[in-house]
Amino acid sequence: MPDPVILWLRRDLRLSDQPALRAAVAAGPVIPVYVLDDERAADHAMGGASRWWLHHSLASLSADLEEKGSQLILRKGDSVSVLCAIAAQQGVSQIHALRHYEPWWVEAESELKAQLDADCALCLHDGNYLKPPGSVTTGSDEPYKIYTPFWKSLKETMPPEEALRAPQKIECPDQWPDSERLEDWALLPTDPDWATAFTEMWTPGEEAARRQVNDFRPSAADYDDRRNLPSEDGSSRLSPHLHFGEVSPSYVWHRIAEAKGDATVFLKELAWRDYAQNVIMQFPDYGVQGYRERFEELEWRDFRSSTVRDEFDRWCHGQTGYPIVDAGMRQLWKHGWLHNRVRMICASFLIKHLLIDWREGERWYWDCLVDADYGNNAVNWQWISGTGVDSNMFVRIMAPLSQSEKFDAADYIRRYVPELADLPDDAIHDPEDAGCKPDDYPAKIIGHKDARERALAAYEKIKN
Repeated sequence: MPDPVILWLRRDLRLSDQPALRAAVAAGPVIPVYVLDDERAADHAMGGASRWWLHHSLASLSADLEEKGSQLILRKGDSVSVLCAIAAQQGVSQIHALRHYEPWWVEAESELKAQLDADCALCLHDGNYLKPPGSVTTGSDEPYKIYTPFWKSLKETMPPEEALRAPQKIECPDQWPDSERLEDWALLPTDPDWATAFTEMWTPGEEAARRQVNDFRPSAADYDDRRNLPSEDGSSRLSPHLHFGEVSPSYVWHRIAEAKGDATVFLKELAWRDYAQNVIMQFPDYGVQGYRERFEELEWRDFRSSTVRDEFDRWCHGQTGYPIVDAGMRQLWKHGWLHNRVRMICASFLIKHLLIDWREGERWYWDCLVDADYGNNAVNWQWISGTGVDSNMFVRIMAPLSQSEKFDAADYIRRYVPELADLPDDAIHDPEDAGCKPDDYPAKIIGHKDARERALAAYEKIKN
């Protein structure tokens, strides 16, 4: 009987197209382990919405493992210490895992490799991205910083390898290590249960992820036309499934590319995940540190001020007086997710209309999004704020009122801002200007012209 091996699971909660699992199954009896390690991630420990998803995803994975004759071992604590202890106790010869690129996981992988006994090896595999981050490089063999040339180069290497099937059976060790109970982790909100509406939109788990891919497949060719229309259901809604690794990007690529019509625009969005990982691989502090140094001198409004905190709170809870912004922030709270176009509008409003540091918004999104991803979240916020390595110019300020009308957001607003549900399309985007603002809907927190002038004046001080 070969020595048992550990399968270390993190954001790769699936059995199909899981190279670390495949390698572990080939090596010997497998002990699948998930460690809830909040301390290592510090300020980027999973937020409330992600913890809701994690609970259900782990429950689904546990059931899938049991069908294969295996089980999931759950532990809470420092990943390195927990894995070393299990390896020593069980006589483990190898630990298999997919590589992760968040700075705390890079550090953990390095520490684990250094601390394991000489007779136990850490075996890292690729499989969470279309290509291993860092492998798509410029002519001078440097990683790309700008998305467009990155995509052009990545596209030349596509399609990715075909997705692998799940193993038929997973051999068990003679004796299992102790496991904690998922229910004891208290990942689900209870008092109050603010996630009651999440199940209207989401079903975590590998089976649900694959079903979502196939549901989206017939409309993938229309993605370019429909993705900017929040009133339509044009998004793939795959982002949380991809973040938690319930489905591989290889599987998504092949299923979508094989569909009728040209799905290139969606595939480019799928590649954005790879781009974001390339950015945080080069700049590990990207979630808290802007790339363009001059923006560190920008005079953000003082977050210690009660006025600024009140305005931030109004933004968080959809009470800004801008219907498209309020609908988006209420959708975020209700369903743990934001339509991509509205996600940008809301972020831009915080940064440029309220002149509040983008990092405050990043933290709120991090806590509220079921798809909160260190790379994607940081890259997107820095793109909007103009601080990123590849970003929009700060002086390009989204006009939420005209954006709302341009992208036909009337029904979206009615869905999430019921105070405005009875207003006609020509008034719902700006009821205050139309003279029909209901008494129970707030006035604008600031006028668009005044906000724009204030943001440009702040930028003028640092532009040179």
